[in-house]
Amino acid sequence: MPEHYQVSGASASAISASIETGVREGRLEAGASLPPVRTLADELRVSPATVAKAYSELRRRGLVEAHGRRGTRVRPRPPVASARATMRVEVAPGVYDLSAGEPSTLHLPPLGPGLSEVAADLGQPIGYARGGVLAELAEAARERLASGGVPLGSAQLTVTGGTLDAIERLLTVHLAPGDAVAVEDPGWANLLDLVAALGLRAVPVAMDQNGPVPSSLERALSLGVRAVVITSRAQNPTGASVSAERGRELRSILAERPGVLVIEDDHAAELAVTGLHCVGPVTGSWAFVRSASKPYGPDLRIAVVAGDETSIARVAGRMRIGSGWVSTMLQRLLLRVWQDESVANWVEVAAGVYENRRAALLSALHERAIDASGASGLNIWVHVPDETRAVSVLRDAGYAVAPGSLFRIDSPPGIRITVSDLAPEQVDPVADAVAAAVHPNAIGAPSR
Repeated sequence: MPEHYQVSGASASAISASIETGVREGRLEAGASLPPVRTLADELRVSPATVAKAYSELRRRGLVEAHGRRGTRVRPRPPVASARATMRVEVAPGVYDLSAGEPSTLHLPPLGPGLSEVAADLGQPIGYARGGVLAELAEAARERLASGGVPLGSAQLTVTGGTLDAIERLLTVHLAPGDAVAVEDPGWANLLDLVAALGLRAVPVAMDQNGPVPSSLERALSLGVRAVVITSRAQNPTGASVSAERGRELRSILAERPGVLVIEDDHAAELAVTGLHCVGPVTGSWAFVRSASKPYGPDLRIAVVAGDETSIARVAGRMRIGSGWVSTMLQRLLLRVWQDESVANWVEVAAGVYENRRAALLSALHERAIDASGASGLNIWVHVPDETRAVSVLRDAGYAVAPGSLFRIDSPPGIRITVSDLAPEQVDPVADAVAAAVHPNAIGAPSR
């Protein structure tokens, strides 16, 4: 912890508030270590139980996390606004950014024409009583999901402000603080942060390129998890996609746990080049979430959510007494985007570009004996012996990548490389730099 920041307080609430202030002001940075319980208790002249209670409250709210013998640290992205807070890895000027984990802005379809059409067709303004899910969007979404392999049956539909918004609402209407959630490991950093911020316990489920490992899911379920979150394809950060066989295995396991909430995240949506193999519905509570942000742009904050009647009714009801509904202008824009053949062609081209870039880098890494994976999507996961060294070596070589610590719970070290902005001429230089970072004792770098 920086020497210039001194935690204060004579009670657990005051101590936790002091630490939160340090985080908010940027004086306690992400990853900063807090003093051991007894050390801080002696400094503040309070009982160790008082400090332990303060740390426990901060953990419950997702500001800090326990690191075993390494003590308690500020989480990478604590849920409190800070002048220094960022959703991205810090990238110095002149460094080639392969850390973002998002689509290239050069390959996002233009939304201007759709916006113009929506503006021209607004007609009579709606009032509060008429706000909600547009019937025409719901109908189009049902047809789109069903034709893509989502087993809707009698499923109900609603829309939310993106994937994470949907997952947060589903978790909060079904679970209570302290409940356990099975999450992929490595898994989506935003989801890990959300679970911590909601006061839930994350139980890791190991991953391979076919999705969650069945034996690891069984272990998590045996520990009493009340919800499971699974990425259907293009998993962030590993690129895994649930295969047909893996889907059958997972369904068989989950069918024995009818009380567990199953959430499937299909964030890649129209950008995905792999087939969709749904896990649900096999339990009483389930939801399938498809976002518009990856194929059409991060600023199109809308996701379609299909699920059982109770879950969807709870999510929609909670929205009604809070934010109300997702803007009908956004809903109309999404509908226009879906109906525009030129946009569909644009997204298809983008998907091909990302596929070629990912395949090229993966091949180059394998030629250099690098243990890397990425069956689909925008990212490649590289196993490394030392994350800190690998990130540092690559930075010195002019490349920014994301450290695996943002995505891991119990899984081995790794780094995430995003290929969306990777130019073809950079594939070999990046692969050489990764080889130097992973194999520090090698003399020279293998060449193609």
